[in-house]
Amino acid sequence: MTLSTRAAGPARSGGHDAGVGAHRTWERRARRGLSAAAVQAFLGLLTLLFLAPVAWALVSAFRPANDIIREPLGLDVTAFTLDNFVGMFADVPIWHGFLNTGIVLVIKGSITLVCAPLAGFAFAKYDFPGKNLLFGTVLVTLMLPTIVLIIPLLLEMKELGWVNTYQALILPGAVDAFAIFWMRQVIAALPDELLDAARVDGCTEFGIFRRIVVPVIRPSLAGLAVLTVMNIYNDFVWPVVVASNERMATLQVVLSTLSQNITGHKIGADYATVTGELLAASSLALVPLLVIFILLQRHFINGILAGSVKG
Repeated sequence: MTLSTRAAGPARSGGHDAGVGAHRTWERRARRGLSAAAVQAFLGLLTLLFLAPVAWALVSAFRPANDIIREPLGLDVTAFTLDNFVGMFADVPIWHGFLNTGIVLVIKGSITLVCAPLAGFAFAKYDFPGKNLLFGTVLVTLMLPTIVLIIPLLLEMKELGWVNTYQALILPGAVDAFAIFWMRQVIAALPDELLDAARVDGCTEFGIFRRIVVPVIRPSLAGLAVLTVMNIYNDFVWPVVVASNERMATLQVVLSTLSQNITGHKIGADYATVTGELLAASSLALVPLLVIFILLQRHFINGILAGSVKG
């Protein structure tokens, strides 16, 4: 009897401990689930706050101009119209702005995506006299505000006779210091043994870059491509300074001119009409960036992670 009692005692104790452990495990999982739900709810709220102005602009572009002024937050789907877009196409050279921006974007972006990885490869994997000094100079340029460089660059463009030309819009800043720094950090993580093995097999230096380095850094290149497109597409200060001619105006300069017409009453159209046209033009200008980001979102996130983690 005593032996049975003693044997049953530990069994009951073990079962009790197992039950307590299972209960604690369930509590921990429940707490983690609640924490994850709270984080998701918070991020969802932030997303709504950030997207609300964009959604309002896109919806308001289809509303009658007078309704936008009279009731900014109103929404009557039955009253939607394309009048704002029709008026905008008639009054604003938006397609000319798209054309100039597209030319600058393709050429300047291509220069950045070709030259920055090559420069990063040289800084990361080669030793040459003055390497550290040259790379330090590149880093110093990151600390200079853009406004400091505008006057010297404008004087240089004037001496070259490039004011109001595509050369002035494209070449300054085409080889970006941040892009070189980022590519250098990414390429530095590649094992030197991998490159040495390619050299032993008879691969040229450019062949090593094209066949080994580029495929490995492709996610980072995609991230750099998204950032480059956004920077060039949204650039306003330099184009408005160096391209004062309306023929060379980029998309952001065209939008800024339309906005000044609203605030300064510089055109004959009434305030409501110009506001509707501005919303229509801004909505149309927003579409390419949204499409590019949606298509390259996965590559962009992978590229950011690849550029921020070394090892």
